[in-house]
Amino acid sequence: MASFKIIGGRRLSGELVPQGAKNEALQILCAVLLTKEPVTIHNIPNIRDVNQLIELLGDMGVWVTKIGESSYRFVASDVNLDFQNTEAYKRKAAALRGSVMLLGPMLARYKQGRIPRPGGDKIGRRRLDTHFLGFEKLGAKFHFDGDFYRVEGDQLKGAYMLLDEASVTGTANVLMAAVMAEGTTTIYNAACEPYLQQLSKMLNRMGAKISGVGSNMLIIEGVEELHGTEHTMLPDMIEIGSFIGMAAMTQSEVTIKNCQIPELGIIPDVFKRLGIQLEFRGDDIHVPAQDIYQVETFLDGGMMTVSDAPWPGFTPDLLSIVLVTAIQASGTVLIHQKMFESRLFFVDKLIEMGAQIILCDPHRATVVGLGRHQQLRGIRMSSPDIRAGVSLLIAAMSANGTSIIDNIEQIDRGYQNIDTRLNAIGADITRL
Repeated sequence: MASFKIIGGRRLSGELVPQGAKNEALQILCAVLLTKEPVTIHNIPNIRDVNQLIELLGDMGVWVTKIGESSYRFVASDVNLDFQNTEAYKRKAAALRGSVMLLGPMLARYKQGRIPRPGGDKIGRRRLDTHFLGFEKLGAKFHFDGDFYRVEGDQLKGAYMLLDEASVTGTANVLMAAVMAEGTTTIYNAACEPYLQQLSKMLNRMGAKISGVGSNMLIIEGVEELHGTEHTMLPDMIEIGSFIGMAAMTQSEVTIKNCQIPELGIIPDVFKRLGIQLEFRGDDIHVPAQDIYQVETFLDGGMMTVSDAPWPGFTPDLLSIVLVTAIQASGTVLIHQKMFESRLFFVDKLIEMGAQIILCDPHRATVVGLGRHQQLRGIRMSSPDIRAGVSLLIAAMSANGTSIIDNIEQIDRGYQNIDTRLNAIGADITRL
C-alpha cells in the first residue's frame, strides 16, 4: 500500500492542464465493442481505473494499440466471448466499477454478456437496477447467481422506458444496448451529463441514430451495425473543480488550461458562491491568490447550502472538494450529499486536523469556516475513496506540518500523476 508524505503550507504558482475525463473514458472505452472497425480515442487519462479497463478489453480479444501519449486505437473484430467464463475475467472485472458498462455493448452485438459484482468506491449503496430494468424493457433476460450478473437477448426490440433514476452509467449502458435494437427506443429521465452527450455524439458518428442529445429524453432508432470513428474526450470537470479548491485552500495563483468552460455547467458558479475569485481567460480559468474568501448567503440571508443533483445540477463528485475548500472560508456552509450515504465519513480526519465541521447525519455536514484564523495541522490518515482522497490531499497541502496519506491507490484511480504535476508548480508531495 503506497502513501503520500505532504509538507504543507506551500503556495503554488503555475499552470495545470486537466486530464481527460475519467467518467467519460469508462463509457467511451466500452463502446468500442459495438463495432468490428477501428475506433481511435484521444485524451485518455493515464489512471488506474482506465488502464485496468483497457487491459480488460485487451484480454477480451480487442486489439489495443497505443498511438500517442494519450491516444489509443481499438479494433474489436475478434472478441473472445469465452474469456467471460475465466477466473481472470472475474477478478479483473470485479475490481472495476466501470466494467458494468461492458454489458450494453456485449448485449447489442453478441446477444449476451456477463460481469461479476463490480467494485469501485465504497461510498454507499450503488444499485444496478436501472441497468437491468432497461435491458429487460428491450427484451433481454436477466440472471444473477450470486457471483455473476448475466444478460441475454437474441432479438432486442425498441421500447419506451421511464428510468427509475437518472443514472449516468445506467443511461449509457441502456443507450449502447438500444442503438442496435430493432425499432425505436425512447429513454425518458435519461441522464444528460456532458459525458453522456459525448457518448451519444460518438455513437452517432459510428452510424447510430440518437436524437434528443443533451436532454432527458433520448430517442434511438435502431441500426443493424456501427462503424469505426475517432473521438476526443473532454477535460475532466472533477479535476478542474479539484484544482480550483486546491488553489483557494493553499492561497495559490494557478491557471487551469483548456477547460472547455461551456461544458462545466454551474461548477464555476458554486465555487464563486464560496467567495473564490475566478477569471475566464479564453478557455482557461485563472484562480488568483486569495487570503480570504467570504461565503455568500442566500438572498434572504439564509445559510449557503451546496447540494448535489442530476445534471445540470451540481455533480456529487465535487461535494467532497467543496466541503474541504469551505474549511478556510469566512462563513458557514451546509453540504448536503443526497446520493451516497457514506461519502461524508472522511470528515473525522478533517476534524482531527482542526476543521470545524458538524456531521449532522450521513448525508449532511455543516462547515464553519476558519477564515484563516488558524491553520489545519498535519496528521496521518487514509484515503477512503477517490474524491475524499484528493480532498484530504488538499487539506494536507494547506496544513501546518507534515501529513501522511495512506491507501493512495484510491487517488491514483482517478487522478493522473497528481503528485508529479502538483510538485511541478510548488507542492511538496513525496510518494512513499
